[in-house]
Amino acid sequence: MYLHAGCQIAVSPDTKCFAVDWLGVEVTRATLGIIGMGSIGYKVAQRARAFNMRILYHNRNRRRKEEEEAVGAHYCAKMEDLLQQSDFVMLVVNLTPETHKLIGKKELGLMKPTATLINISRGAVIDQDALVEALQNKVIRAAALDVIYPEPLPRDHPLLNLNNVIITPHIGTATVQAIRMMAEEAIANMLAVLNGQPIPSEVFPK
Repeated sequence: MYLHAGCQIAVSPDTKCFAVDWLGVEVTRATLGIIGMGSIGYKVAQRARAFNMRILYHNRNRRRKEEEEAVGAHYCAKMEDLLQQSDFVMLVVNLTPETHKLIGKKELGLMKPTATLINISRGAVIDQDALVEALQNKVIRAAALDVIYPEPLPRDHPLLNLNNVIITPHIGTATVQAIRMMAEEAIANMLAVLNGQPIPSEVFPK
């Protein structure tokens, strides 16, 4: 939020000086709650550790003790405990019937009023109507969304008019290198099938 608004101030033709009280929120030693500690969630934890963040996580399955210790992560069996303690809550889950609108009015109400909700999973993991209400009423401080539903949002959607939300157009993997790696992985999978070999990235149905 501060980055986006700060950029607008920096480039605005009306700017005469920079305010000295333009203050953001420190991430160092803040508590990050990761919901969904799969491979991506774990990589987030590795990066958060570099900022000396306290890391909590909620997942269907607890990670091995060695993996927890490697990033200093603490397991929360109940998502509610994570929501109540975290300064930043990051959603890194797959969209399934169980995770559809996983974060709604009740869950937002459990979060700190100073907390930020970050979604890098899928838009439908959040009840967007409940999120709009929570942001309007300062139930939580802010939200940062790389995913919404639908994509893009209708141009009159209330999320687009709030000053405590930042939305990016699903660009979490939008780098030249990442797209190239995904293409190479897809090609490797296709060649394995054609050659009757084990599929490197096989997806097993549940």
